[in-house]
Amino acid sequence: MVRATRGVVEGAWYFEIKIVRLGDTGHTRLGWTTEKGDLQAPVGYDGNSFGYRDIDGTKIHRALREKYGDEGYAEGDVIGFYINLPDGESYAPRPPHLVWYKGQRYMYSADGKDEPPKEIPGSEISFFKNGICQGTAFTNLFGGRYYPAASMYTLPNQPNCEVRFNFGPEFQSFPKTLVDGLPQSQ
Repeated sequence: MVRATRGVVEGAWYFEIKIVRLGDTGHTRLGWTTEKGDLQAPVGYDGNSFGYRDIDGTKIHRALREKYGDEGYAEGDVIGFYINLPDGESYAPRPPHLVWYKGQRYMYSADGKDEPPKEIPGSEISFFKNGICQGTAFTNLFGGRYYPAASMYTLPNQPNCEVRFNFGPEFQSFPKTLVDGLPQSQ
């Protein structure tokens, strides 16, 4: 998985990925990951990433595929990614308390336990294909920083897949149905 260097914690955000080349054997999973997402696994593999798959257009989270949208996507398509994290900063995990001990930095917790994740009420992720909303894919996300992410696969000795991220402000297929920060299914 590759992910962007900047993530979002709060508010409504949108970006696009254009599928430049898949070739005969290429496939992608595209979506969002948190800072805890496993970069050695594809988008949607764990509980910290949320993906949209090219083959059949399924959504993926915790390695479970579910029917989503009408069909997959292919070369030339522009996929839109919308996330809404209302008041997300209030639900984000607190950074660990660090202490210096004998010249080293250590994380300190008074009770020795990590803070459990908190769900953000009203949070959601939706995907768009060429400006058309495929529906709300995921809701009630845990607080944290979310990053745009992509995973690409090809068979050995085949041309690599190529995708192009677009973080705006000019978008190729901005959804006309994205009104007041809420996706409207068609």
